[in-house]
Amino acid sequence: METKEIVRTRGGAFLLQETQAENVFTPEDFSEEQQMMRDAVKEFIDREVWPNKHRFEQKDYDFTFELMRKAGELGFLGVGVPEAYGGLEMGFVSTMLVCDYFSGATGSLSTAYGAHTGIGIMPIVLYGTEEQKQKYVPKLASGEEIGCYCLTEPGAGSDANSGKTKAVLSEDGTHYKISGQKIWISNAGYASVMIVFARIEDDKNITGFIVPNDPENGISMGEEEHKLGIHASSTRQVFFSETKVPVENMLSERGNGFKIAMNALNVGRIKLAVACIDAQRRAVSESVRYANERIQFKTPISQFGAIKQKIANMATNCYVGESGCYRAAKDIEDRIAIRYESEISHQEAELKGVEEYVIECSILKVAVSEHTQDCTDEGVQIFGGMGYSADMPMESAWRDARISRIYEGTNEINRMLTVGMLIKKAMKGHLDLIGPATAVGEELLGIPLFDVPDFTTPLSEEKSILKNLKKVFLMIAGAGVQKYGTDLEKHQQLLLAVSDILIEIYMVESAILRTEKNISRYGLDTQDMQLAMTKLYLFQAVEKIQSKGKEAIISSAEGDEQKMLLMGLKRFTKYVNHPNVISLREQIADKIIAENRYCF
Repeated sequence: METKEIVRTRGGAFLLQETQAENVFTPEDFSEEQQMMRDAVKEFIDREVWPNKHRFEQKDYDFTFELMRKAGELGFLGVGVPEAYGGLEMGFVSTMLVCDYFSGATGSLSTAYGAHTGIGIMPIVLYGTEEQKQKYVPKLASGEEIGCYCLTEPGAGSDANSGKTKAVLSEDGTHYKISGQKIWISNAGYASVMIVFARIEDDKNITGFIVPNDPENGISMGEEEHKLGIHASSTRQVFFSETKVPVENMLSERGNGFKIAMNALNVGRIKLAVACIDAQRRAVSESVRYANERIQFKTPISQFGAIKQKIANMATNCYVGESGCYRAAKDIEDRIAIRYESEISHQEAELKGVEEYVIECSILKVAVSEHTQDCTDEGVQIFGGMGYSADMPMESAWRDARISRIYEGTNEINRMLTVGMLIKKAMKGHLDLIGPATAVGEELLGIPLFDVPDFTTPLSEEKSILKNLKKVFLMIAGAGVQKYGTDLEKHQQLLLAVSDILIEIYMVESAILRTEKNISRYGLDTQDMQLAMTKLYLFQAVEKIQSKGKEAIISSAEGDEQKMLLMGLKRFTKYVNHPNVISLREQIADKIIAENRYCF
């Protein structure tokens, strides 16, 4: 395979520069090895999981973890683990790929997999000593042992650093005694190794520990929680009563637990996003198959425009989410490689690589989790009354999808993080927001150009609109920072509106770049449906940005400033040639209906 020079980009820089299509990674770029891994995972899920969906809804926890151990034997649990500790040592894109196709059939297995491979194993891989990694990671990577992550407490959810669980050093200095309560712990009922966070004395920050699950050592559990979805995912409270933990089981340094927790969440966010993609593919495929078979008024309901609209929107969101996830995954993988070249450790390189793209991780978590909720909801609607039946696949898919908007930090927290982290990067000098925002302000005061651009080449107008959407963000966010300064974070509703603009910019840009790249290498006639989905998503993104932009402007500006900003919003969201949205949806839906599945 031809090696290509790594393009050095910074997280959040997509807002300030024009990314070239040839520099983004798309699912069409998967290597032969990655395609083989994808096919192996898909074959496992189609054979072992999909035909047995009813067992998950019947709370067959044993079955979930039987499958986890089988997955471990096949190497699926150790994809990103170094070979030295029993893993396959594949890159970040490959870990995303396996997570994607492993997670789509049921949220129960997806949760068990994510909790184990992400926050169960990776804190030890990334922060553990050599002795800790040699002792714990190989058995976790093989599935011989299951891991869990004990952070959340009754009074510590989104405010993760406020936990009350205590760790008291013994008089002889050989061990800590941990006492406290953890709630909503995934995999708890089957875990043999726990990552536990506790506070030592009155430390400002919590500390992480590796704790073997030994009921004889002051560890007890509540009953399995009764949940809306993910029924066969083990979720319990865990109680620690002076649980003895050797001092050598401290993870990283004292007081470093909050940093471990936050970095684990960064990785977890983008992994959660990609874990929602195959759920959408399957929801589209199941919905269109049902719609093709369901006859009403002597016609398959798939032929009705109302159903076509749903199918087209569901497929479009899936295509866009997939585009964003793998674009960001390769950016992270490249940043890890750059860091590793600097002769820092593999652990540090991976941590810094993901940390660089924290904005994109949060964007994807929000966008894809909400696309998945919408997709399964429309799936229920296409099935009609049958969609409400527990005997049909959409009912459980809809319930399982709901947790993804809460996992890894609620979508509200993540929305505010996107803007907050962008401003923080600017303050550190990593990104120049002031210069571009000032330029947009000067453009608003200038005389607008009335020349009609040449939009004859594919996606030329879409790229022009995208450029203007970035100006919308800079205009509104800049006005907000100028008015409120560091107090901007207190104006949460304004931040939520601005973050939605940022999210749509990244998602639509990812779709445009993917489609543009594939038109270039495969030809326009092979990408007509992808072009239609890109245009459809852009139209819907512009509509949302107009709405959120107006909300932000009229809520934070007054008088002449408000008039100027509203004028700018109108100018920067203007089409020269509006797409025929109904026609686009018809094209997309007809293709999927003919193929009888999601086919992109």
